[in-house]
Amino acid sequence: MKAKLEVQDVPISGHEQHITLRSYRPTFEKGMLPIVIYLHGGGFTNGNLDEADLPASKIAAQLPAWVVSVGYSLAPNFPFPAAPEDGYLALMWVTHNARIHRADAHRIAVAGHDAGGNIATSLASIARDRGEVTLSAQALIAPLLDPSLTRAADDREVNAGDLHIDECARCYRAYLPTASQRIHPYAAPIESRRLSGLPPTLIASAELDLVRRESEIYAARLIAAGVPVEATRYNNVTHRELTSHSPALDSVISFLRKHLTT
Repeated sequence: MKAKLEVQDVPISGHEQHITLRSYRPTFEKGMLPIVIYLHGGGFTNGNLDEADLPASKIAAQLPAWVVSVGYSLAPNFPFPAAPEDGYLALMWVTHNARIHRADAHRIAVAGHDAGGNIATSLASIARDRGEVTLSAQALIAPLLDPSLTRAADDREVNAGDLHIDECARCYRAYLPTASQRIHPYAAPIESRRLSGLPPTLIASAELDLVRRESEIYAARLIAAGVPVEATRYNNVTHRELTSHSPALDSVISFLRKHLTT
């Protein structure tokens, strides 16, 4: 798969520091490609571009698309709103550079896993509110959406899971150090009272995942707000396994193809 892709790291100015974008473009695709902004996981405090390589490269090769993976700033050194603002600056960079990468700035989606799913849907809200770019779709893979953690699954339901409540709490404290941030609609998407106008959404949740319930509640709230949603729970899969789970990635690619193909 990698042999078919041109992969390049690009430094840009982020919200508070320089960040790195990783560009994936199919080598032999000569037409205008759709664009996918990908946000890695890591609980807002960890994760990097290398960890996002598998989903980002697979989406680029199989959609096909120009995929730009964002090395956003991490908490606690760079708490909210650094990460979603980095994502927005990456979105602006992509739109300004689409033509030279033979990509279509009118066909853009966002996608992300874990904290990246939170940042992806936050980015979709920011784009809607600022009105500079219209997103065509968003794909959220086991997203972290609820800083209150009041909707987390019971540990007994996910006793084979790989994500734990104390880990989530620690990450949210680092990312959202003040109480008011924990209900901000860009930081706590599940608390948002204004979900209309968001793009068509795919939500992939995992059976053995502490945060599966909040993903499914968010899907229901998007539907109630008039947003087209596809939601699937994958059985016998954990939170961290979902980005390497072929059926889940295949469904992401199929969903993005449907909404990004002219």
